[in-house]
Amino acid sequence: MYTPVPLLQDKVIVVSGPGLGHALSTEAARMGATLILVSRTEERLRHIAEEITALGAQATVIPADITDEQQRTTLVERAIAAYGRIDCVINNAFAIPPMHPITQIDLDALRTVNETNVYAPLRLTTLFADALAATHGSVIMLNSCVTYSSQPEFSGYKLSKGTLAHLASSLATELGPRGIRVNSVAPSYVYEDINKAYFDWLASQSGVDHAEIYRQKAEPTDLKRLAEPEEVARATLFLASDLASAITGQMLTVDCGEFHR
Repeated sequence: MYTPVPLLQDKVIVVSGPGLGHALSTEAARMGATLILVSRTEERLRHIAEEITALGAQATVIPADITDEQQRTTLVERAIAAYGRIDCVINNAFAIPPMHPITQIDLDALRTVNETNVYAPLRLTTLFADALAATHGSVIMLNSCVTYSSQPEFSGYKLSKGTLAHLASSLATELGPRGIRVNSVAPSYVYEDINKAYFDWLASQSGVDHAEIYRQKAEPTDLKRLAEPEEVARATLFLASDLASAITGQMLTVDCGEFHR
């Protein structure tokens, strides 16, 4: 049974985006971290902040559209002012393009997705770099096992996540001399609300029940199950801890053994 330990005591962590952002934030709080929560939807962030406070940790909510440069700049200024330091930036926010073969996706749709999935992580990392250098902190990119797939319907998403992987590698090399580590985490299907709804839809289209879709998605994994959001969060937060002080430029796959890399 998992028992939280204070791996992130006194560290200030910025988490962008919803979805896994919830588990990332609450699990970090259980490990002793102070959180800065970033998303466009303030109400959702307030609910997460209340959970964090109930766990005995601190959280600051900063609503922002991370695709807007002025809002990014303001976010960074407010985040640093809130606690005087930044130890980790987790770029978790993402967008998904239409699930069509890549030759059939409008270029504007691909550009829009890359604004969130590639350019925003680049700019946030750049803007936080001085603060991260002061703490010998780290950056974590939430990537995806979609980069290991060649299914046509995932091609547009794979384009942006593949670019993000190369970005993380380049940033690790560029920022390493300043003491900043840059790593990535690649989950496969995470059994959380978005995928649960997706499985419901697949079940309705196939004339089977939700459990059968789950079984099909879990079948390729060694553990014959899908990762829970808390499990992905804990693996991610290991990379934010001092236990990972010599790890940079890496992609950690969290997929219950679906892909061996």
